[in-house]
Amino acid sequence: MRKTSSYNGIFVMVITLLLLGAGTTNAQVLNKPVAADNPNLAGNSAWTAACASESFNEYFVNFTWSPPMVASDNEFILELSDSNGNFGSPMELARVGDKNAVFDFEFEFAVPNDVRGEHYKMRVRSTNPAKTSPPSDAYPMHYVDYGSPLLISPDGSGDIPAGGLIQLCGGGDITLAPHNITNADTYIYNWYRSGTLLAEKGASITVSTPGMYYVELDYGSVCSGSANTLSNTIELNTGTSLGVSINGSNDVGLCVGDAHQLEANNSGMGLTYTWYKDGSIVAGPTLELNTYNINTASAGFEGSYEVEINGAAACLERSSAVTIRNLGDFEVTRQNDANIVLLPSQTTTLSATSTASTPSYQWYKDGSPLTGATEDNLEISEVGDYFVRVIENGGGCASSPVDSQITVVEEPASFEFVVEYASAYSSCQNADVTLSLSRINAVSDSGAKTDVTPELQSAFSYQWMHEGSVVSGETSRTITVSDFANNGDYSLEGSISGFDAVSNALEITMARGIALNISTNGTVLCEGADPIRFTSSESLSDETFEWLKDGEVVDTSSESATATEVGVYQLRILTDACPIVSNEITVRAFDESLLSLDRPEELIIVEGETETVTASGAESYEWFDAENNLLGSLDTYSFQDEGEYLLVANFGNCTVNRVITVTYRDLFAIPNVITANGDGINDLWVLPNSYSRQDDVLVTIYDERGKEVFSQTNYENNWPQSTTQFNKLNMIFYYTVTRSGESLKQGTITVIR
Repeated sequence: MRKTSSYNGIFVMVITLLLLGAGTTNAQVLNKPVAADNPNLAGNSAWTAACASESFNEYFVNFTWSPPMVASDNEFILELSDSNGNFGSPMELARVGDKNAVFDFEFEFAVPNDVRGEHYKMRVRSTNPAKTSPPSDAYPMHYVDYGSPLLISPDGSGDIPAGGLIQLCGGGDITLAPHNITNADTYIYNWYRSGTLLAEKGASITVSTPGMYYVELDYGSVCSGSANTLSNTIELNTGTSLGVSINGSNDVGLCVGDAHQLEANNSGMGLTYTWYKDGSIVAGPTLELNTYNINTASAGFEGSYEVEINGAAACLERSSAVTIRNLGDFEVTRQNDANIVLLPSQTTTLSATSTASTPSYQWYKDGSPLTGATEDNLEISEVGDYFVRVIENGGGCASSPVDSQITVVEEPASFEFVVEYASAYSSCQNADVTLSLSRINAVSDSGAKTDVTPELQSAFSYQWMHEGSVVSGETSRTITVSDFANNGDYSLEGSISGFDAVSNALEITMARGIALNISTNGTVLCEGADPIRFTSSESLSDETFEWLKDGEVVDTSSESATATEVGVYQLRILTDACPIVSNEITVRAFDESLLSLDRPEELIIVEGETETVTASGAESYEWFDAENNLLGSLDTYSFQDEGEYLLVANFGNCTVNRVITVTYRDLFAIPNVITANGDGINDLWVLPNSYSRQDDVLVTIYDERGKEVFSQTNYENNWPQSTTQFNKLNMIFYYTVTRSGESLKQGTITVIR
């Protein structure tokens, strides 16, 4: 425990105070700060508004003052008001302590990132003596933390309407809001309609009046323009919905040469009409053009037709589509494969579809029509070449028959199996592997393949083969292999009605189910220590193996490897097709920097409190006091008393020692002079928080004859009381501060009246 018992310096303090009190009556004059130019920018002039951002935030103000001189420990502090110019809770912008003999200098400061306003003021405050300058003129100051164009959309959804146009039909309103700015509600906005600034300042605006709407962030009268946040424009139109449609059927079939007119359901209202085909304009916009004639003599007249209306008091509206079809132009599509392999006892169905409105069908085999085959599908049981011919019978259109593609139906020449891994498989990774029949193909003489799995998978007999030999008992469509001793190629064979089938071969390679681990007696190489040796969890006497360092082979014969260099070590057994690989162990060079502490070795703590130091990087730890007593063996230790301590960190056979010095911090010195003259300055004897208002701390004061004049626990910094009488101008008192009978502080107090 450190104790203080010094009484020196009392008379020096008294003389100093008397000299200060006898000084001149002149006082320093602090002038208001004034915006100054930036010396780092050529050709610059004093700023009139601070528009700061992440890319630029460097400003200067000029400050002047007049003597007498300030104290040598004085600091000048530049402070900023709130956005209304009030200094109730000023923000510190800059502080200098080396200008106490300079009467004209510049403060450099950065605008805080939460500053936004038009009437900020600055002032300068000195600390010794404590004086404050008049406030500066008001300046616009804004930290521009968002400086990109805003994007606005209905309800901030991000869906900007085509052309930026929104229509409101039959009343109502719409809300616009930006959608590309985070924390949108924390900003102030300038909303405009057709160039006129609106009163709304929030992150959204609800409107129903026609006009061109856009917005920008409100960074004040100067900074808003430089922030470049002006948004896209949304045009709002209003009108009445008339409900436009095209008269008649919405599906019309026409022949070449037919006449047909499309007619809108409204007319004579001064509207403009635009006609569309497949989304492209084919007529208009034309006033009162409420009809459109289909030119069926033009190739490609078929399509989807719409009409759009617009007018002075009407909403822009488009009708639903009317489909126009060409009855004389249709397609026939085959619905089955081009090649089919058909078993002698098997049947299959051919089918086709057509776009003809009233089609008739006729099926052909080998070029000849089949009697009674006049449906859109045909069941067959013979080989041959098949197609269907379709004729359009509706609409009075004269058209040529359209034939489908030909389907070639053949007998099988052979069968083949396709087997696959039933689940994810990686060589040397799986503990078991399942193979399964996935497809049976019937193969024709021409090489055409037909999937006949659903029809024949239950009719075949099966046998699994391993490396060309029969696997006893494996006669189903799947096989599971779970023993690494059965690694190799597997295939499936089968037979049906005199046909034999063979599958592709799949290789199975599985590792032995061994968890190979290596261990070591240390991981740090240091001079003079025992060698670092690695041992295996498995016997290596009958194995082919490799010891690896950093992926390179370093030993193939020693069952116990020795590390002579730093690196990453590993063991690999090569006896089987799949190498068995061990865990990795990293050997490091000994270096005292391997030991890390989360606190400095010179540790300063507050008396009565505890500070914990945590060590890391070593394998074990020991903490000792100055008498070499073992205090603990964890990676942390909590210090409470002053002194020197030793940490011994063990890295295998290597150690690192660290000395930790613990000293107490003086929160602030106990005053030894007070001036009890009733002026409100230094009238009371004030102790640090660690001694005052503490239930277990006793403060006792004695006069110069040793008589106790004051004694109190939970000291309230209230001595001397106003009723205390002093019979001399300067009196000396003695004090002690104790806790539980143990002395903490003692000294003298000089009372000057």
